[in-house]
Amino acid sequence: MRSFHGLVAVAFISVIAFQSCVVNGNFYRDVYFNWGAKHAYMYNNGDNLDLVLDKTAGSGVQSYNSFLFGSIEMLIKLVPGNSAGTVTAYYLSSTGNYHDEIDFEFLGNSSGQPYTMHTNIFTQGKGNREQQFKLWFDPTADFHNYTIHWNPTAVVWFVDSIPIRVFRNYKSEGIGFPNQQGMQVYSSLWNADNWATRGGLVKIDWSCAPFMAGLKKFNARACKWEGPLSIIKCAVPTPFNWWTSRVYKQLNWDQLGKMKWVQDNYMIYNYCTDYKRFGGKMAPECYKPQY
Repeated sequence: MRSFHGLVAVAFISVIAFQSCVVNGNFYRDVYFNWGAKHAYMYNNGDNLDLVLDKTAGSGVQSYNSFLFGSIEMLIKLVPGNSAGTVTAYYLSSTGNYHDEIDFEFLGNSSGQPYTMHTNIFTQGKGNREQQFKLWFDPTADFHNYTIHWNPTAVVWFVDSIPIRVFRNYKSEGIGFPNQQGMQVYSSLWNADNWATRGGLVKIDWSCAPFMAGLKKFNARACKWEGPLSIIKCAVPTPFNWWTSRVYKQLNWDQLGKMKWVQDNYMIYNYCTDYKRFGGKMAPECYKPQY
């Protein structure tokens, strides 16, 4: 059994690892516009990026590099006011029909109503693993850190260093896990009023346009994908592959307590409890411990 001081040390290391102050990437260097370049602005020497949506188009970026394992971090300030029908997306994805994907999506709201934070994970083209949350702060008032931490053991979604969700690797038991494909980083602001707000009942009010989401200090502290050899190279437990260290194989007691607080108080949808949607045939990972 670990000593109390050992647990505190692990908690301290984990908090430091996901503090916003370590996020120091550069948009000029690391990403390019994959659509809507005229509706976005990079500034502050590449530290900041504003995505814009109006009635003519939205905008989006993706990373030059693909990655396999590590931490992908972004500071985001969401569209303020009446953002109903808009979606600010931030996710990792490979390409092709059997792609892997790890998602944060922020579904807009009518003024005064909280955002819905939508999370999902795809393995080999299969998704339907949604969990949704309301946020415990105003995500439009300031920047907040959203981190996807991904290693051979698990995927963990963090908000301001607080874990909100875990998806563990049970591939040996026939459950898909994203560990064979490099994924690029994407972010976009787009019109999703056919589904985003109250199932598409609330449409975008274009009199409130242009809509703008702010991104800041993107950083990928991750293993660069260099083809199939990376499947082994990025997973080998070495000091250089810091994400494979023991600290990151299991949430510590402090992180578990914080995640329970989030899930007990702010989770509004969990695919593992939606028996009606799946006709009682729930995904096999729903019967497995995730943390």
